[in-house]
Amino acid sequence: MSLRPPRHRVSRTAIRYWRVRALIGWLVVVVAQLLWLLLADDGHGGLHAAALGATALVGLAHVIVMPQWRYNVHRWEMAPQAVYTRAGWLHQESRIAPISRIQTVDSERGPLAQLFGLADVTVTTASAAGPLSIEGLDRATAERLVDDLTTAAQATRGDAT
Repeated sequence: MSLRPPRHRVSRTAIRYWRVRALIGWLVVVVAQLLWLLLADDGHGGLHAAALGATALVGLAHVIVMPQWRYNVHRWEMAPQAVYTRAGWLHQESRIAPISRIQTVDSERGPLAQLFGLADVTVTTASAAGPLSIEGLDRATAERLVDDLTTAAQATRGDAT
């Protein structure tokens, strides 16, 4: 098996999903700082306003740049011998798990992911590095991948440890 990058991209919808998720997180921080600015009577209004402006700029840059960057990096593939992934944006990680080492295959869809029709697939092995995760798959692809990995793991000889 060669160590080429995985072939498949996650769903393009993941870009909007990651953008909305990041926006929600930054809105919580901005609202908290806005309340602090409005309610604080400590004589540091200018400092609070500057912090709010800096937070808004960093948050805006994150919401614009991060989702596309993650989409460009995130890849996955299921080969006959292994499943492999590449994920991250600032910190990028590539993982390969032999099919014979798979212990469990899980699919997860949180409320926001459900709104976007997305799901995450987690492949657990006996590795000390932890499970492999594939985030941002469309629901049908995730269901098919879970079925394919489960079938392949059951058909493969090995002790999964």
